Amino acid sequence: MKIMTGNSNRALAEAICAYLNLPLTRASVRRFADMEVFVEIQENVRGEDVFVIQSTSYPANDNLMELLVSLDALKRGSARRITAVIPYYGYARQDRKSGPRTPISAKLVANLITIAGADRVLTLDLHAGQIQGFFDIPTDNLFAAPVFVKDIQARYTDHSTLTIVSPDVGGVVRARGIAQRLDAELAIIDKRRERAGVSEVMNIIGDVAGRQCILVDDIVDSAGTLCNAAEALSKAGAVSVAAYVTHGVLSGGAVARVGASPLDMLVTTDSILATEAVRISPNVRQLTIAPLIAEAIRRVSEEQSVSSLFY
Repeated sequence: MKIMTGNSNRALAEAICAYLNLPLTRASVRRFADMEVFVEIQENVRGEDVFVIQSTSYPANDNLMELLVSLDALKRGSARRITAVIPYYGYARQDRKSGPRTPISAKLVANLITIAGADRVLTLDLHAGQIQGFFDIPTDNLFAAPVFVKDIQARYTDHSTLTIVSPDVGGVVRARGIAQRLDAELAIIDKRRERAGVSEVMNIIGDVAGRQCILVDDIVDSAGTLCNAAEALSKAGAVSVAAYVTHGVLSGGAVARVGASPLDMLVTTDSILATEAVRISPNVRQLTIAPLIAEAIRRVSEEQSVSSLFY
């Protein structure tokens, strides 16, 4: 098999290649003077099983176009099978009509990826499970939970006081899964969102007094929800509050907001390349998902089961 990457997260692609003991496919992904994306595959891919690693994170549109043009270049280069490996699937939060005359952009992006030439998709912690159904090609949605559970077990010696907290009702299934693995208690935060990007904590369902609370979510963007949740948990008597979130979008002043909040630590994966603010922050830490994705790539290439990686 061959592994190719765009410019969105080259460090992750190199770590995946190191795990698989494979070189990155030589390719030029650059811009013309007017910022058009141009991709040139610089080695033969005819008849090859090719995996394109590209997160569609900020700048989302540029990285998405790099992915689409790369897929087209591989298809026209007669690759036997092309798998789009998308550690962070951008536009995933637009998975339904949120109001009149609004798009379902997650479906539009799925169509674009399919038409561009992908034969299958490999991604991580989709914002909504139904996005898998937006694709008419095989789609594997991996979970970061095993990586998180291993880290929590290593860092928390007393599991009897652990409480896994879902920051909203929609994330209960994710939080419950991690709580069951750790044999921990579960709590839920009932929040009401007045408008996009602004949340207000209303109630905490469950007893968190005297507990070590760990918030679990799939995406942290502005970090407003997490910081409000951490504040509410602290006021309710939690002795410590941390957060484990798969995709650290962390736009704007999110890192500073985390630093000023009651959160002891925000742990994310490297599905999105860390910004300088993330790298120097004492309150934000990244776990690598390179072995998880690399193992999934190996199994897909060898036609083996991927489902055991979900648990």
